[in-house]
Amino acid sequence: MKTMKAAYLPGNSTVVIKDVEIPTPGHGEVLIKMKASTICGSDIRAIYREHVGKGPEGYQDKICGHEPCGQIVQCGPGLRRFKEGDRVIVYHISGCGVCNDCRRGYMISCTSPFRRAYGWQRDGGMAEYLLAEEKDLVLLPDSLTYSDGAQVACGFGTVYEGLEKIGICGNDAVLIVGLGPVGLAAAMLSKAMGATNVIGVDTVQERMDIALAKGLCDQVFQSNAEALGKIKVATGGYGVERAVDCSGNTYGRQLAIRAARKWGKIVFIGEGGTCEFVPSPDIIHEQKTIYGSWVTNIWRMEELVERIVRWGIHPEDLITNRFSLEKASDGFALMNEGKCGKVAIVFDEELHD
Repeated sequence: MKTMKAAYLPGNSTVVIKDVEIPTPGHGEVLIKMKASTICGSDIRAIYREHVGKGPEGYQDKICGHEPCGQIVQCGPGLRRFKEGDRVIVYHISGCGVCNDCRRGYMISCTSPFRRAYGWQRDGGMAEYLLAEEKDLVLLPDSLTYSDGAQVACGFGTVYEGLEKIGICGNDAVLIVGLGPVGLAAAMLSKAMGATNVIGVDTVQERMDIALAKGLCDQVFQSNAEALGKIKVATGGYGVERAVDCSGNTYGRQLAIRAARKWGKIVFIGEGGTCEFVPSPDIIHEQKTIYGSWVTNIWRMEELVERIVRWGIHPEDLITNRFSLEKASDGFALMNEGKCGKVAIVFDEELHD
């Protein structure tokens, strides 16, 4: 029996590395040699600190990691598109495939008992190998790194979906509330999609510094009582055309709503929390629209990969720290502090081949 190293989250802010059997792909499945797997904020929120939730967040003591990217090394029978040697991103929710949501490509919204998310209800990417279904794969172009692909697998895909819902173009000033990894991705993609004035807001100085140092935001403000006034000044008194909340915080969401100008569009991407606002002055009288957006669909993820290549950007540029699988505990602890960019677990020297 051949074994591999794999990381598990027992739910007490620790990581456990175990030796487990390397799986064998069955019909319609592939075995992927992992190259990069990034840590998501939802892992920290719902699994690393404590096991909470049912359904999509019903962790079942599986190998963690739902942002996997690697190379196919073995194929089961019945494959229709992918082959051994292909570089692939894994869309991290494996839906039933036959419900209305799955047929739209939104496996994230599948409510079938057959739905299983990688790293939650089935083994994920924090291991040397990953068993995946062909239907969950997105081809990774040679011009992108495996770390780029891992970023697309959840964070960048999630952001792109939200930005597509509100529309971003060169006419827009865009506010990003919350400059964690998702907010930084929102800023990078907003720039790539043509936004000419990207404004960031956060409470953590380290993340504000990252946004400025990497040229992701034109201006960054501390989230406090003066933030709204500063945003209005920065936009000629009008407010922004588009606002993106990545904070999941009621005050951040209120800021996104109130900083949007008349006819503005707001998208909520950040999970959790609440939101209190006054409908008439905040939304109705100024003709604003609020969208909710959860992850993305698989065809849009394929589209995003194509456009990232066209735009000449690299999502891996937002990774500030890399760790080996054996040091995954250090990576999760750092991510939990909330002061860094993206944290990646990497597996070998092939990240830039």
